[in-house]
Amino acid sequence: MSYPDRFYPVVDSLAWVERLTKLGVGTIQLRAKDLDDSQSLQMVTDALAITQGTQAKLVVNDYWRAAIVAGAKYLHLGQEDLADADLAAIREAGLSLGVSTHDEAELDTALAAEPDYVALGPIFFTTLKSMRFEPQGIPKITEWKKRIGNIPLVAIGGIKFEHAAEIFAAGADSIAVVSDVTQNADPDARVRQWLGQSAETA
Repeated sequence: MSYPDRFYPVVDSLAWVERLTKLGVGTIQLRAKDLDDSQSLQMVTDALAITQGTQAKLVVNDYWRAAIVAGAKYLHLGQEDLADADLAAIREAGLSLGVSTHDEAELDTALAAEPDYVALGPIFFTTLKSMRFEPQGIPKITEWKKRIGNIPLVAIGGIKFEHAAEIFAAGADSIAVVSDVTQNADPDARVRQWLGQSAETA
């Protein structure tokens, strides 16, 4: 599976995009909050410049207008953003679309948008953002994968490298990782671990 890659870090700055690109990461989500239209367009444009000519696929979180204008190829929407987005314009621009889900109703909403992948979270407790939803646990991954069939399933939320084998075995096609990289004492070494694990299990 080429997209999203099995290791799928989510970061909030251009510096992280550059760092991960240099390490050879294949799919990177840029999730920066509270930007206005001009700020988001500038950030997406700059991030695309960083990844141009590399193997990194830049996934823009939320800012679908900026993604279209800047010529991005990949987009991720949460449920609230999905409700406000112009899906016809997104598809017309040729963007691949991933959608977050946390419960059955959200999964139904996501599948109606015919996404290129579905994300399920949080798998474990996460301190990064306050969640309305309890941790899903690993068995939910298997259940979700049965529901969505051939659509790639991304697991996210509190996942560390030590969980990877079990999560892939449960049916996840990809693991989105945040703090296990960005808050790691040695992020570069951790990324190399993930990349090695992904290569072994691909």
